[in-house]
Amino acid sequence: MKLLLLGDVCPTAVSAPLFKAKEIDTLFTDTLSLFEGKDLVVANLECALTDTDGEIKKFGPALKAPVETAEVLREIGVDVCAISNNHVFDFGVRGMRDTLAALNANGVAYTGFGENEEESKKDFFFEKNGERICVIAACEHEYSYALPNRMGARAYDEYEIPEAVRKAKASCDRVIVLYHGGKEFCPYPSPRLRRIGQALVRRGADVVLFQHSHTIGSYEKYEGGHILYGQGNFHFVKLLDIPCWKSALAVSYDTESGEIAFTPIAEGDTGIRLAKGEERDAILETLAGYSRALADGSWREEWHAFCESKKELYLGAIANAARPESTEYDNALFAHYLDCEAHTDVWRELFPTYNRTNCIEE
Repeated sequence: MKLLLLGDVCPTAVSAPLFKAKEIDTLFTDTLSLFEGKDLVVANLECALTDTDGEIKKFGPALKAPVETAEVLREIGVDVCAISNNHVFDFGVRGMRDTLAALNANGVAYTGFGENEEESKKDFFFEKNGERICVIAACEHEYSYALPNRMGARAYDEYEIPEAVRKAKASCDRVIVLYHGGKEFCPYPSPRLRRIGQALVRRGADVVLFQHSHTIGSYEKYEGGHILYGQGNFHFVKLLDIPCWKSALAVSYDTESGEIAFTPIAEGDTGIRLAKGEERDAILETLAGYSRALADGSWREEWHAFCESKKELYLGAIANAARPESTEYDNALFAHYLDCEAHTDVWRELFPTYNRTNCIEE
């Protein structure tokens, strides 16, 4: 089978009117060629498809898009949306009801979400010509994750997800894991994320894609499996005007040969396009440079430098919380930083314990 695995999709103020009008050629231009000959196309839908205004309490933007987005995804060839991410529940239960209804009405499957915590753990299976694959989507603990008594996204659990991979591999030819997490705009994994990626491959995952960072990251081939620590956006046009936001990788995977290929995507004025020529070469060299740093160990210093650049934010969250004069906002921000794994990765890097700093001398 030939698979196409795409990063974050979210209509924005620039592109949402075009999604509503179903202006497919304007939105996707020559990237539509990527869909040709693919047996399964998976994309991460990172917003609610709804017209409700009832956004949840959270830090950061609440993202939604026209319900017609589901029709556009079907028309271009998306078969299944991973909806385990930190924005899909931005408009609460009503927003999710609208989202699921839109996907169902257009025959687009979804995975990584359920009516409660247990139901969110359903894997997605696909069979064709005697070959069976499994797609597992999970996210970090940030706003959208399911609770025992409330709908939500499938949260990453360090015991449950590796076991799900092991079980899936026992009955499938290939297993794909989409992990929505890690620090935004950092091209390197935290030490924890790298351990997760490699552990999932050891359990049987053939491809592990880390999404959410909105930047191309580093890649490694590990014990026969492929791990990409940052895919970038697929269609998230002009929400932010920063360099890493403007390029991404579409991932093609051949389940028979086990080979993987990365196609550079570039942001346009209202849509996306295939990067070509020097632009394409530059994107691939960026990927190669990050990957070399991962291989030679220098990524560790780069990760530390990234965390240091965020230190004032984390010091402020500590200093302002849990005091008599602390506001609800102060305490909620601190709680958020404790809840989400990507933030605790930074805590641990910035504030090492004595055990990590002690030296034993003869």
